[in-house]
Amino acid sequence: MQTDLRGRDLISEQEWTREEIDTLLDVAWDLKRKRALGEPHAYLRDKVLAMLFFFTSTRTRASFEAGMAQMGGHAQFIDSETTQISHGDTAKEIGQILGRYCDGIAIRQCDWNFGNKYIREVAENSRVPVLNMQCDVYHPFQILADLMTIQEKFGRDLRGKTINVSWAYAASYQKPISVPQSLVLLMSRYGMNVRLTHPPEYRLMPDIVEQAKENTKKSGGSFEISHDFDSGFKDADILYPKSWGCWMTTEDKEESGKIGKKYTDWITDERRMAMAKEHAVYMHCLPADRNIEVTDGVIDGPQSVVYDEAENRLHVQKAAMALTMR
Repeated sequence: MQTDLRGRDLISEQEWTREEIDTLLDVAWDLKRKRALGEPHAYLRDKVLAMLFFFTSTRTRASFEAGMAQMGGHAQFIDSETTQISHGDTAKEIGQILGRYCDGIAIRQCDWNFGNKYIREVAENSRVPVLNMQCDVYHPFQILADLMTIQEKFGRDLRGKTINVSWAYAASYQKPISVPQSLVLLMSRYGMNVRLTHPPEYRLMPDIVEQAKENTKKSGGSFEISHDFDSGFKDADILYPKSWGCWMTTEDKEESGKIGKKYTDWITDERRMAMAKEHAVYMHCLPADRNIEVTDGVIDGPQSVVYDEAENRLHVQKAAMALTMR
C-alpha cells in the first residue's frame, strides 16, 4: 500500500503507479463497506473542495458533493458561466486563489485541445491537489470506477480477461474521446486483452494508443484495433460500447454528423451481446442514447452493470479525496 499521496494531483490515471491505483481502490472498498454499514468516516472534516464546471454534469457533480458531505467536508459548486472567468480570470488566478480558499480543486473542462491544458495550468499554480473531473483527453474517475466494478465482477486478477472498448452510434453530439482513451490506458495495465473497435474516422490520439500498447507489453496482456463492430463482441468478457466524436478527423460538427450517419447500425443489441461470453457484462459511463446507442433490452437487462458502475464513482472519488486532501 502506498501511504504518501497527500497533495497529489489526479489529472491522468497514467501518471499514478499501479501500486498507487491499487491503494486508491483498497481505500474505495473500505469506504464502500463503511457506507453500507452506516459507519462514520469523516476523514475530511472542515475541508472544502472547489468544483469548477465548464460542462454540465449529473453523476460527477452529485457524487463529488455527496462524497465530500459523507466525509465531513463541503463541496462548492462553481459554474464557470457565473464567475468572472468570462471576464478575464485566468487559469493561473483560479489556481492561486481557489487554492488559498479551499483544500482541493476539481475541474471539468472538455473543450477540444484546451481542457487538459487548462487543468494543468491551474494545477501548476495551486497549492492544493487538483482533480480532473473530465477533460478532452482523460476521464480518470470514470475509469477508476469502471476498474473497481470489473474487479468486483471478475476478481482482482484480470489477466486474460477481454474487454471490448468500442465506438457506438449516437445522434446527440460530438462527445469527448476521454472515456475510451482512459479505458485503453488503464485496462492495458492490468494484463487484460484490450480490443479497441471503431470506424476508421473515430481513431484515438496516436500517443494514447502507443502508451496503451506499451502498458500491454509490461502487463502481459494484448492490444488490438478492429473496425468491425460485430467482431469486437465475440468471446469478450466486458463490453463497453459508447459514442465519441471523430475529433482526430474533423472538428466540424456538420461534417461529424455526416460521418456518424454512415454507422447508425453500430448499436448494442441482444443479438450482439449473445456473441460474447455467457458471463459477459455490459458497461456504459452514462448517459446513453437509448435505442440508438444501445437497446433498452441490453441496458436494462441482466448483463448490464451500469448502475453499479455509477455508484462506484462515489467510492473511488471519496478515496482519491481522502488520500490527497487530508
